[in-house]
Amino acid sequence: MTAAVPTHQRPVAAFFDLDKTIIAKSSTLAFSRPFFHEGLINRRAVLKSSYAQFLFLLAGADADQVERMRAHLTSLCAGWDVKQVRAIVEETLHDVVDPLVYVEAAELITEHKARGHDVVVVSTSGDEMVTPIARMVGADHSVATRMVEADGRYTGEVDFYCYGEAKAEAIRRLAGERGYDLEASYAYSDSSTDLPMLTAVGHPTAVNPDRLLRKEATQRGWPMLTFSAPVPLRARIPTASSSAVATAAVGLGAAAAGATWYGLARRRRGR
Repeated sequence: MTAAVPTHQRPVAAFFDLDKTIIAKSSTLAFSRPFFHEGLINRRAVLKSSYAQFLFLLAGADADQVERMRAHLTSLCAGWDVKQVRAIVEETLHDVVDPLVYVEAAELITEHKARGHDVVVVSTSGDEMVTPIARMVGADHSVATRMVEADGRYTGEVDFYCYGEAKAEAIRRLAGERGYDLEASYAYSDSSTDLPMLTAVGHPTAVNPDRLLRKEATQRGWPMLTFSAPVPLRARIPTASSSAVATAAVGLGAAAAGATWYGLARRRRGR
């Protein structure tokens, strides 16, 4: 029988939310213009998604809004051709995501890596998009929403919805698999909906916190950081893998993305 590893020798992880923590936009809404340029959505849908993005940046999305978006997205994506959606993102991901990465987040990730910590991106956005973004910013692992696919199409069902308490459960599961010492680990997020993730570790930090998270962080004495300087990823991480772009695909779980997908679904139904 293998002896348990002493706590002080166990590995440490730094868990990062994605939207408004590592990047300055909703990771799903960021692709509304490429979809428009490829003729998948109309100008009205772009304007709607831009307004949704404004609200997202202004106040974030609360739990009820995110749940409504989840139900909306899963019903709309049923039957969509996965390859068709991926093709657009494969061509635009690097250009779309690069300018959105906060320099402060890139530096913090580099700092954790230098200290020997594993970096894990944990996001409500879809795994097809989160995984390559995580690789691009130098993360070791990622956890994200997974949609069910059958015969190359989305079924409209969710295999795993990476949101709220489910994020914390995923972190604990990964910690069990990789031996992370959660009490010595770190977590970063902007949203009060990520309180379960933040309280799952010994070193939580609020980044660009929404009103409720700011209040909670103040009461608990948690540190708060402001990230405000997006910078092209290529300028910060010269070793970023181009293969990550080639394998990227759109995620279907991000909050406040209903307008973009609504335009796609209407076009599909109109064929």
